[in-house]
Amino acid sequence: MDIKLFKELPLMGIIRGIRPDDTRPLLDTVMESGLRTIEVTMNTPGAPGIISKMRAASDDGINVGAGTVLSVDDLNRALDAGAGFIVMPCLVEDVMTGCVDAKIPVFPGALTPQEVMDAWQAGAAMVKIFPAGIMGPRYIKELKAPFDKTELIAVGGVQPDNVKEYFASGASAVAFGASVFRRKWIEDRDFASIGQLIKEYVREVEQATSDKN
Repeated sequence: MDIKLFKELPLMGIIRGIRPDDTRPLLDTVMESGLRTIEVTMNTPGAPGIISKMRAASDDGINVGAGTVLSVDDLNRALDAGAGFIVMPCLVEDVMTGCVDAKIPVFPGALTPQEVMDAWQAGAAMVKIFPAGIMGPRYIKELKAPFDKTELIAVGGVQPDNVKEYFASGASAVAFGASVFRRKWIEDRDFASIGQLIKEYVREVEQATSDKN
């Protein structure tokens, strides 16, 4: 993973449950919309093949990683497919160890202060606060008081109209998933709607990070 590329636009798209045939048009939509980092969840049927195809087609123009990695077997299949980073909904210790040893950026999930500290001390590139939407931006702000050096990515419940609030509260990055990669839009081949919404997120993140700096 090109961490510099991600931090220039700290926005991650989470793709779950797509069909292999949708891989190329969805990737084209992502790239044309300006998004630079995408995660394909490992509970998507054929996920390794989708990751591999996206890596090859993007020619390293974007970061492609694997999410919902819950076992070493998941990790190995993701890395064999070319995943450049790993995301977990929680801290899975043997997966974490494997990523750190292999120098693969890893984003373990956490919610409580103890979980945040454990994930960061274990070597997280950023700690994934999930589900962030239940707690809201104020919770990020509260966490950043004691964990001011810890980088947090808000996942779950992030919308274009609250992106700026998450960054103002101390989030280092945000992510979106099914709210953009809607099953109906994909089934209807309505990639234009997906692209338009991605552009809204990109614009809001660019403005939020510009304001923050």
